[in-house]
Amino acid sequence: QVQLVESGGGLVQPGGSLRLSCAASGRIFSIHAMGWYRQAPGKQRELVARITSGGSINYVDSVKGRFTISRDNANNTVYLQMNSLKPEDTAVYYCNFVQMSGVSWGQGTQVTVSS
Repeated sequence: QVQLVESGGGLVQPGGSLRLSCAASGRIFSIHAMGWYRQAPGKQRELVARITSGGSINYVDSVKGRFTISRDNANNTVYLQMNSLKPEDTAVYYCNFVQMSGVSWGQGTQVTVSS
């Protein structure tokens, strides 16, 4: 079993920045991919950014050029640097680890972009 603990959410003004972190612990053997998803009220959960074990990265179009995903393999941690935040980025952000043994989700962290 893998536990994911997220941190870094909060309230920020439009144009501001936040950095989300997600640290994994437990039965970690071979991580295939790590990612960040978000879910806004009344909307489906969507993939925001994903990085594979091979280093391939993809982003949803709406965050390209503003968000950066990165990882620290030694500490089983994935980050999401979010710049130039917009009100439409407001959502609960979830991290996600994919291993051969299954998929794990964090508990979610709220990001609110508002003046």
